[in-house]
Amino acid sequence: MYKQTRWCLDDLYLSPDSPEFQLALNQIEEKLQRLENLRPRLTSELTEEDFLEIIRRYEDLIRLLSRVINYGFLLLSQDVRSRHAQECWGRVQQIAAQAERRTLFLNLWWKVLDEKQSEELTEAAADYKYWLATIRLQKPFSLSEIEEKIITLKDASGTKGLLKLYEVITGRYMFNLVIAGEKREFTRHELNDYVRDPHPDVRANAYKEYLRVFECDAPILGQIYQSRVRDWWSENVQLRGYASPITVRNLINDLTDDAVDVLLETCRDNVSLFRRYFQLKARSMGMGRLRRYDLYAPVTRQEKWYPFEEAVQLVVESFHQFDPAFADFARSVLQDHHLDSEVREGKRPGAFCVSVEPGLTPWISMSYEGDVEDVATLARELGRAVHYSLAAHHTAFTQKPSRMLSEVASSFCEMLTIDHLIAVDDDQETRKALLYKRMDNAYAAIMRQANFVMFEQTAHDQIQDGASVDDLNEIYFACLRDQFSYSIDLSDDFRYEWLGISTLYHLPFYAYAYAFGRLLVLSLYHQYQMEGDPFKSRFRRILAAGGADSPAEIMNRAGMDISSQAVWQAGFDALATDLEELEEIEGLRSRDNG
Repeated sequence: MYKQTRWCLDDLYLSPDSPEFQLALNQIEEKLQRLENLRPRLTSELTEEDFLEIIRRYEDLIRLLSRVINYGFLLLSQDVRSRHAQECWGRVQQIAAQAERRTLFLNLWWKVLDEKQSEELTEAAADYKYWLATIRLQKPFSLSEIEEKIITLKDASGTKGLLKLYEVITGRYMFNLVIAGEKREFTRHELNDYVRDPHPDVRANAYKEYLRVFECDAPILGQIYQSRVRDWWSENVQLRGYASPITVRNLINDLTDDAVDVLLETCRDNVSLFRRYFQLKARSMGMGRLRRYDLYAPVTRQEKWYPFEEAVQLVVESFHQFDPAFADFARSVLQDHHLDSEVREGKRPGAFCVSVEPGLTPWISMSYEGDVEDVATLARELGRAVHYSLAAHHTAFTQKPSRMLSEVASSFCEMLTIDHLIAVDDDQETRKALLYKRMDNAYAAIMRQANFVMFEQTAHDQIQDGASVDDLNEIYFACLRDQFSYSIDLSDDFRYEWLGISTLYHLPFYAYAYAFGRLLVLSLYHQYQMEGDPFKSRFRRILAAGGADSPAEIMNRAGMDISSQAVWQAGFDALATDLEELEEIEGLRSRDNG
């Protein structure tokens, strides 16, 4: 029997005032001092044994830091209104920032170490190898220690301050909407529910209000973005010498520029697939053409509800059918009371899974209300926990998968659960609704995210040439027109949509990671459907690799070349199969496949 409850954090600390938590904070300072005392040993005479001792001490510090930082984060997440939790979170953030500054020397020393010595030390580093290699990737773009410290201080008071200002401004926005004849006020998160409302007027009004509020502050938010982009260019292209603004992100992701270009180009080549889908959806809804307001509109009014216990059973059964170990890892999250599924005021919105350190059961937060999307969310987050658990034999530096592979387990497990749900429910309307949701989610994860990056590529270049905020609005709107073409009725107010995409501000060019992950999973899932059991061990090896090797090498060992257009096209081909099934269900065939 699984009950819908909040999580328990006792596996970390009993409270911020507990002796154990205070001891941990004291130990962090002790470990920092011991690590700093080892700095004189970082010379050309450093032995392999001494090097490994330093790295192990550093990992020991990182593990303890992770425990206290994540404790503060999880404590705040369960009630963002709690002053006690806010104080704890502020305190651990300060400790983390101080630790980062005081250990910067180790990172910089490793970056500039001569090639021969670094190769010898890396060879003796066992599971630390790839982590050490990723630091060395930055060597050609590293500055002197004093310059790096200046940039760190500059970011703390400059760029991070601007980004905090953006969050403060947009976080205070409230949105007015008339529901059932009553004017009500909503937060941004609450408003999101209404863009998927069954009623067309509600959807349109929700979008219009959202875009209106952001338009009002367009000059301010746009200037923050311009400053962010100029800083990104000045530091990374002018000072560090990266070839282009996106190259910075590609190197962080350990991908070549060419590989990312192939991914984005394949997305461009397949934009007609989603145009065809939008046309089918419009006909299914009895509309001549979808408005942009209708993009995520539910096609059917039939909505099934799943009690929490039934949802857990569905997810665990689907995992077990694929691999019993997956089900065991999922159960451990529930049995250890590391899942907070309650719906309550003050809880951080959204869903996430946190791995604190290898060997410790991950924590998951979501607000389970019982619709099919919540079932899918439960599967996704438990899938992340499976990924972390399979890679728990790695170090704290190499357990977590890279950004590019971080969605593989979650998306794959979601597909397992949805297919299992379809199999146990032979209702045609349910199948149809789930297929539409899959296509909607695929658009949001693939084409929408790729389009953000295409906008960024143009915006970063144009800002250097003096583009105004109005120019940026037009650049974004042109990207939307190219994407939707004839398939969507695009209203002028969407030219301001980009101002609310916080990823563009905080993590330039990050968005293609979502397209990368979803297309890769579609390709992998198609292999599973074709091969059955022989595929399972290969997939398990992908997850067990964690972040101990590059995305390209992990996938190469699984027989997939991520620099090849064929991998990404296979993902789109799988989507095309879903679309054809929808057309058959609807009894419609798109006469325009272009």
